Amino acid sequence: MTSPSHSPLGKPAVYADQYDASLLFPIARAPQRAELGLGAHLPFLGADLWTAFELSWLNARGKPQVALAHITVPCESVNLIESKSLKLYLGSFNNTRFTDAAEVLARLRADLTELAWRGDVVQSSVGVKLVPADLFDREPIEELDGLSLDRLDLDCDRYTPAPDLLHSATGEAPVSEVLTSNLLRSNCPVTGQPDWGSVQISYFGPQIDQAGLLRYIVSFRQHQGFHEHCVERMFMDLQARCQPHKLAVYARYTRRGGLDINPFRTSHPQALPPNRRNARQ
Repeated sequence: MTSPSHSPLGKPAVYADQYDASLLFPIARAPQRAELGLGAHLPFLGADLWTAFELSWLNARGKPQVALAHITVPCESVNLIESKSLKLYLGSFNNTRFTDAAEVLARLRADLTELAWRGDVVQSSVGVKLVPADLFDREPIEELDGLSLDRLDLDCDRYTPAPDLLHSATGEAPVSEVLTSNLLRSNCPVTGQPDWGSVQISYFGPQIDQAGLLRYIVSFRQHQGFHEHCVERMFMDLQARCQPHKLAVYARYTRRGGLDINPFRTSHPQALPPNRRNARQ
């Protein structure tokens, strides 16, 4: 079962402190993508960039170790990772002894790759990078680059996704812009808890009406959807309504349970953005 209703979300949980990969729960991407008219051939590339802030284990002598983990889940994988199950899984490392950090990293990569592709053939592995405590001070805080849409003084009255708010100057010369907003909010589809985020939209093509774009971002305020699906909905709506030649949508959501999720979708091959937290994360 990969339905959110069968996941640990919104349910009492026993916190295991011995390694247990069975705690991980996959959620199939296909049903939500089908609602957007997407099938096996995706119109975008990208990944879900996670940061795990609460990772600890015991070394061979029983001394606790701590690290941050940067996790990169390819968007073409058949499953996304349910966040509470990842929290429970990472918690199961707490009193488990490992030879060294390399063994922890290998275990994480193997388990998360198996989960992301469960039910299909593994096409690419989940990326995992551990940041040890002595390098924590090298983890920068950065805001998303771009022109802030939040500077606009306007009325907003729609709080469920409204793609009809999106418009572009299709009869004029194309432009290249990077636009940002800190006003993104959506809600967990299982618990209803608010998810707060910032979004960056980079494109080349007919100029997008900025007021309409900001109102569109605000229109997610009462929407229920996982972070990954919200970004894919934005990408598809912008493609359909504004017809850019190139498009990338990147959202950074605030952390919950020691985890943040930052989906990135792009129409063309390019390097993934660096997984650097912003002030709210």
